[in-house]
Amino acid sequence: MSEPHEGAGPTSSRSSDEPAVATPTLAEDLLLLLFQPSSGTIAGEGTLYYVLAGAVLTDLGFADHVRTGTGVTGATTVTAVPAHPPADQLLRDSWEYVLNKQRGVQTVLAAMGPALREPLLDRLIERGDIRRVTRKTLGLFDTSVLEGGGNGRRERLLADVRSVLVDGVQPTPRVAALAALLFSSGTLPQFDRDIPWTSAVITRANEFVAGNWGADAAANAVARTLTTTIVNSVIYATPRS
Repeated sequence: MSEPHEGAGPTSSRSSDEPAVATPTLAEDLLLLLFQPSSGTIAGEGTLYYVLAGAVLTDLGFADHVRTGTGVTGATTVTAVPAHPPADQLLRDSWEYVLNKQRGVQTVLAAMGPALREPLLDRLIERGDIRRVTRKTLGLFDTSVLEGGGNGRRERLLADVRSVLVDGVQPTPRVAALAALLFSSGTLPQFDRDIPWTSAVITRANEFVAGNWGADAAANAVARTLTTTIVNSVIYATPRS
């Protein structure tokens, strides 16, 4: 169950003509992975905002823009590191939401998430990762649909995640977080064609959820701990069938 909503959530201040930043955010990579080119849909739409917000918080944690704490009830909280805002405006909107106020992680996920899908999708379209095209329905009505961009970036991301979940490759912290967030979304079984839904894969994914990312992640212990907290909060907050 999510915590009660505390105040208004952040809204994206990014204008429609502002170019996408050079380096994709973790949330952009996650949304691109969740996009299904065969159907033009995004997997896990019903609870998408939880995992996108989790990816944003993870990005903030990797760059030491936020830190965690413990609230009066014992729940994990998150607050911004003062005077250390991210340059990316979308990340900054979320950083400002927790600036000077300690908020429960689940409250932050619920508040941040609903405003994220469209600006993130716009960035993917601007980069050419996804295309938005107009088609005729019944030969009469114009309908906007999404298609794969054909630039190969989604395939590369999927190969990275497959390599760590299936082939046992040592992950980078970013790929480990991406795999953990994808698993936390509850959509991983839908990737069975590329990432077999086996007990070995489930075990490996749970290792990432628990923060067991291997020796290469040891130097980033704070970010790993934060990501683990966030991912488990996503799993807790996301309804399961």
